[in-house]
Amino acid sequence: MSVQRDPRGYGWICRWSEHGRQRSRSFKLKRDADAFDLELKRRRQMGPLAVQQLTTSGETLGEWIEQRWIPEHGVTLEASTLTRYASVYEVHIAPTLDSVPIREISVSRLRAWQAELIRAGVSAGTVDKARTYLSSVLRHAAESEAIPGNPLGLVRPPKHPHRDGVRPFSPALVELALSALRSPAPRDVASSEDGQRKRRGYSLPAPGTAFTNQRDALIAALIAYAGLRPGEIRGLRYEDIGENTLRIERAADEFGNLKPTKTGRTRSVRLLAPLAQDLNEFRMAAGRPPGRALLLEADKAPAWTKSNWNVWVKDRWHPACRAAGLDWIAKPYDLRHSFASLLLAEGRQPLWVARQLGHSVAVLMSTYAHLIEEFEDATKIDAEEEIRAARRSRAATRLLQEDGNAVVA
Repeated sequence: MSVQRDPRGYGWICRWSEHGRQRSRSFKLKRDADAFDLELKRRRQMGPLAVQQLTTSGETLGEWIEQRWIPEHGVTLEASTLTRYASVYEVHIAPTLDSVPIREISVSRLRAWQAELIRAGVSAGTVDKARTYLSSVLRHAAESEAIPGNPLGLVRPPKHPHRDGVRPFSPALVELALSALRSPAPRDVASSEDGQRKRRGYSLPAPGTAFTNQRDALIAALIAYAGLRPGEIRGLRYEDIGENTLRIERAADEFGNLKPTKTGRTRSVRLLAPLAQDLNEFRMAAGRPPGRALLLEADKAPAWTKSNWNVWVKDRWHPACRAAGLDWIAKPYDLRHSFASLLLAEGRQPLWVARQLGHSVAVLMSTYAHLIEEFEDATKIDAEEEIRAARRSRAATRLLQEDGNAVVA
């Protein structure tokens, strides 16, 4: 038994061995840690039952997570999920609740904790993430009969601010962005302003090669015309590409390791003819790689990592949005709304559309209710023909621009 400073900076830790396992408990004050250590030594003389009564009745939240939740439940989660949970706990939960005995975590204490986060300006989305992690821990404790139930269920979650409805890209806007990705413009560096160190303006060559530019456009097309999530694109193999469907069986985590999809289920996604043509042309340009090869090759990791993806977003996608004249810089993930919009405009049933996107009907209705109402009485379209028409229009505009005519895209 010993009392030491907590390396996380929360106070003091009393450590001891019990039934061959190393145990610990955190205290804000050293005198409390010393008192517990002294009581533990006294109960050791009384027998194992007396020690167990002391150590189990006052187990803190931090101790429960370290000694029970992580070994019993945390090991079943993805490494990326555990990393996110650890970050949320360190910033938003530990400072208030880490040293609180788990039996003393009541509804009133949790309400006060949540109110403190909101007063500190923490967003409702971040509070929800903290609640998700804390609820998992408390539910595990309740299932282990350490506490009567999960008190967080009785604490109302924070209200979220109003969010405007999704803004799907039309095929014409998608093609503008794809064109900017296929043919990126040189990048201008402005000259220095008054008061700055003298520097002349200059231009950098357009980034990438013909092959990487073709790849960049294909990435955006897979989201806009097949609704794939970024992780699913990073885990896509050539053998997953059929004549009429894409087979989505896996995704890539933030470290580039292959894993199941977000829902843990496999789905078949309709392969629109224009996208099938893009995929075929890209495979030819890549030298006909084998079926097991990943569409996006990585240098070191099995697949593109989250870092690779973020670099692509910053260096390729954002400049393409600006070059296309978009009045906002959209996230690539937002292109999924375009695929949903195309399917709904065709008159597809919500259940079928939800399966194509890989989520529930409830999520579809909450996200796209305004689009469902918009297309309910509208003339149905043909998604493939809409894309072809946008490409023909864009190609004609490009030819006119190359001839020196002023045309507004």
